[in-house]
This record gives sequence, C-alpha cells and structure tokens, in this order.
Amino acid sequence: MGDAMKDEKIYKLDDFLPYLLNQAADALSMEFQQHYRDQYGMLRTEWRVLFHLGSFGDLTAKSICERSNIHKTKVSRAVNALESKGYVTRQTLKNDRRHSMLSLSDAGKRVYDDLKSKAIDYDADLRRSLSADENRVLRDVLSRFMHTHPK
Repeated sequence: MGDAMKDEKIYKLDDFLPYLLNQAADALSMEFQQHYRDQYGMLRTEWRVLFHLGSFGDLTAKSICERSNIHKTKVSRAVNALESKGYVTRQTLKNDRRHSMLSLSDAGKRVYDDLKSKAIDYDADLRRSLSADENRVLRDVLSRFMHTHPK
C-alpha cells in the first residue's frame, strides 16, 4: 500500500496551469476594466467588440465571434448595448439580409482611441514588471498554447 501512495498523483488547484492562467487573466482584466466600465459604462464583452471593430475595421457579428471566441448571444447583446450608446452602427448586407456590417460611429472611434491609449499604457506598465527575457518567454509560451491548443 505504501508504494501505491507514492505513485498517486497530487492535484492542487493552485498549481493547475489553466486555473493559474485564468486567475491571472481575470486579475489583469479587472484592473483594466476600471477604464472602460467607469468612464464609458461598458461591460467586458462590449469593450472586446469595440476593440475588434477599432482594430480590424468593419466586421459582421459572426466575424467578431470567430475572431474572439465569444458566443454569438454575448456578441449580440454587446452590439445592441454599443449601438444604444451610440458607439456602433449597423448596415444590413444587401446580399444577405440576415447579417449586418458593424462599424464604429464617430463617438465609438473617439472611445476606441481613448481606450486604446489607456490599453497601450497599461500593457507597457505590465511589461515593465518583467524583464525583457521574461516578456519574450511569456509571450512565446502563451502564443504556443494558443496555436497548439486551438479553440
């Protein structure tokens, strides 16, 4: 019985890599959330949709779902909220009336530019907390995880 106990795998949630990555992402997201929530009243999915449109230009909701791995229901809610705030406009596609092309309005572009500036500063602060080698290794490892463990 003693040898069997030695071979038993030890599981600790705090050492489980997906849990650690999720906890780190949540902690970092919560800190950045103050910018878009407090100043613009946006939820996390809303700023993610806004940033996809700001970064990639006009997109359909379906394209945003595919790029971001956010469920279509959440994207739909975010688009509706952004549209009601005047940050996003939609134009029904002529060749497929079931879908719309989403665009940032002028107000949405201003919000995107402001939040993009804050995101750049926030990212720079995070990078400064690590050495150049740590930054490189972290990004290499995260990129490898994303490409070897697709959604």
